[in-house]
Amino acid sequence: MPALAALHAAGHRVRAVYTQPDRPAGRGRIIAAGPVKTHALELGLAVEQPATLRSPEALEQLRGYVPQLMVVVAYGLILPQTVLDIPVLGCLNIHGSLLPRWRGAAPIARAIEAGDAQTGVSIMKMDAGLDTGPVLLARATPIEPRETAASLHDRLAHLGADAVLEAIDGWQHGHISPQPQPETGASYARKIERGEAAIDWTRDAAALDRQVRAFNPRPVAETTWAGQQLRVWEATPLQRTIHSAPGSVIETGTRLVVAAGQGALQIERVQLAGRRAMSAAEFQHAHSLAGTRLGE
Repeated sequence: MPALAALHAAGHRVRAVYTQPDRPAGRGRIIAAGPVKTHALELGLAVEQPATLRSPEALEQLRGYVPQLMVVVAYGLILPQTVLDIPVLGCLNIHGSLLPRWRGAAPIARAIEAGDAQTGVSIMKMDAGLDTGPVLLARATPIEPRETAASLHDRLAHLGADAVLEAIDGWQHGHISPQPQPETGASYARKIERGEAAIDWTRDAAALDRQVRAFNPRPVAETTWAGQQLRVWEATPLQRTIHSAPGSVIETGTRLVVAAGQGALQIERVQLAGRRAMSAAEFQHAHSLAGTRLGE
């Protein structure tokens, strides 16, 4: 949404906003409009929600808007070449990484998971490949030590909104031009699968910390306790010598500390299945974890 708001505020004529069809949301699974659609309607903009952009009807509708440029942000559908060819100036994608690092579906989470020191946004002219198009502009930012995918996403959204305005202005006035991505340094940020959420306590505490932060807000790292799913929303790695088996709860009370393969993880915020998330201290008021082992 920051990109849409920025484009509109800058005076660009937004002919239409394309977003995916409304889907069920919340516990009641009621069909509801997403935030992009809601914001677009608040701005008085036309909204289109085709299930696919490959049908003749969808293509004809898009051509009817006679777009000079399309800006794409996490649209969730692959744009066929027939769509990329419609705008006079092509399609610009705001991608959440410093290309060619982390091409693909989950660049923010994979950067945190890998322990990257920095990331950023790239304004890329889209081609038929997977995030392989030439880059007009890139802006870097450090990944903070306690950064989560949620907080980094929000920072990059605003960074990308500013960057795309600069890129469009520079391109229109001939100050910048798309530059091919280098052949070296490419990596692929594969989609996060639900099974990756399971915590393997034999890994070192630093890796587990990155997993927890990378998978917040989704799918959320998880373990098991007393036969129940226990989501771990926040944790802090502790570098200390541990002689207990991985997954063993080695400290309770004012803190909740669990042994890892190397070091330990201090759990800060948890959530049982079907319950609300709460601090580890609050959780321990209702449940005794002393002498237990997580992940069994």
